[in-house]
Amino acid sequence: MTDLLSLSPSRVADFKTCPLLYRYRAIDRLPEPPSPAAVRGSLVHSVLERLFDSPAGQRTVSHAHALAASEWQRMLAEEPTLAEVVGEEAHDLAGWLSAAGALLDTYFRLEDPNHVEPAERELLLEVDIDETVRVKGIIDRVDVAPTGQVRIVDYKTGKAPGVLFEQRALFQLRVYALLMWRARGRVPALLQLVYLADGQVVRLEPDEADLLALERTLRALAAAITRARQSGDFRANRSRLCDWCAHQSLCPAWGGTSPPYPGVPVPDEATA
Repeated sequence: MTDLLSLSPSRVADFKTCPLLYRYRAIDRLPEPPSPAAVRGSLVHSVLERLFDSPAGQRTVSHAHALAASEWQRMLAEEPTLAEVVGEEAHDLAGWLSAAGALLDTYFRLEDPNHVEPAERELLLEVDIDETVRVKGIIDRVDVAPTGQVRIVDYKTGKAPGVLFEQRALFQLRVYALLMWRARGRVPALLQLVYLADGQVVRLEPDEADLLALERTLRALAAAITRARQSGDFRANRSRLCDWCAHQSLCPAWGGTSPPYPGVPVPDEATA
């Protein structure tokens, strides 16, 4: 029986960017220390999910800030080491929460959550694009209009990137659209990236032709990943993105030495 290859948009994007990065993350599963920015992003995402637990009329800026304080305490209780990740900022609780609050303030300038009723939040979708490949992803928010039109919303807590980075984010959203189409039978009318650091919103209107082309691309990439997993041949691709790689010291392209190839893990659990 052929093993099912499980892929997420993030892992597929890793392989497109640098096959060796895919190996380090999906197969070697080398640890990557979280950054304060990533922890803040998790906090803000949690608040924006919880915000819609409250009824319309109570989704206020002050309520969001209160949620940030309570969600941060919950996160610390579940994972105390986050305080070490945040470092000195953890000792200045007001300052730490203020930085997260600024991102939430931007959200409220872009949208009034009292006029939005998400159909689903943190939606996990899994679709087999053929008998050997499963693609899965977690969507921040799905809105459904009275007409039945679907909008996929993804929050980003950084600034809107340049073209090099924007294409990776749009690729992720297009995969979400494909998953929605295949799982629910409806092509989303709108894909929306919301950048909370600078208040920019990027929109994309997919169509069936675009998603069919994406599905073919995913199959081709899955085939390339399968070949690399079987052979252990994951080439490094040196680029500007290397500046942000946590594994540069192990990369042959930067004078490092890769650890011995451990072989394909069972099961291979890709993350979204």
